[in-house]
Amino acid sequence: MGRQAGAGPVTGGRASGAVRDGQPAQLRRRLGCADLAAVPEVRRAVRELLRDWGEPGSADVAELLTSELVTNALIHTDHGAVVSATVGPTRLRVEVRDFVAAPPTPYAPARDDGTHGRGLLLVQALADAWGVHTHGVGKVVWFELSAGPA
Repeated sequence: MGRQAGAGPVTGGRASGAVRDGQPAQLRRRLGCADLAAVPEVRRAVRELLRDWGEPGSADVAELLTSELVTNALIHTDHGAVVSATVGPTRLRVEVRDFVAAPPTPYAPARDDGTHGRGLLLVQALADAWGVHTHGVGKVVWFELSAGPA
């Protein structure tokens, strides 16, 4: 999988299930400050959104990357976040908007850090594309996954 950073708009909408008739399905959730209980709820919503999409394992990767970005936004900011996902026939885009302008930086964890600090490294390794888009009161960290060979 290739990786590249770039920017794009925040999408909106409500969860509407798998892609139907070639129309994108969307998910949008507002998350409260430090609401880590929302992370598994968002994972389930992404799995439902991707029920009939992509190659085997695509939903697993999407869930993992989404939970990493959501967790980062909730742990490293003093405000809530907004998670949006848009899935079309060939591409998934997930965006996590927070309200702190400081850009995230990939962290090179030490061996004794356990699992701490690997979120952006996973996004870099597993996403087809990812990036950060700043806006007036914060930033959007996003990734895209391809559905795989047609």
